[in-house]
Amino acid sequence: MKCIKAVKTTKQFTTGDIKRVTDSEADLATKDGYWMYVSKSEWKLATRKPKAEEVESVREKYPANVEGSNEFNKANRKKSK
Repeated sequence: MKCIKAVKTTKQFTTGDIKRVTDSEADLATKDGYWMYVSKSEWKLATRKPKAEEVESVREKYPANVEGSNEFNKANRKKSK
């Protein structure tokens, strides 16, 4: 599997689109000049959300349930006694 990025805009793809394809598909696409190879880490960044954002969103939604908050620690102390 290879990761390729669109270099030129076409009807189906815009510049900057990244997709993961088989080796043979990647060879054909890069020979046309509309695609170029990119690293897998660049593909991962484009397709996945960073985990830091997920943690922050959970803290905003449920501040009392997140470890480190005073309310969470108070609730746990009462349960353990």
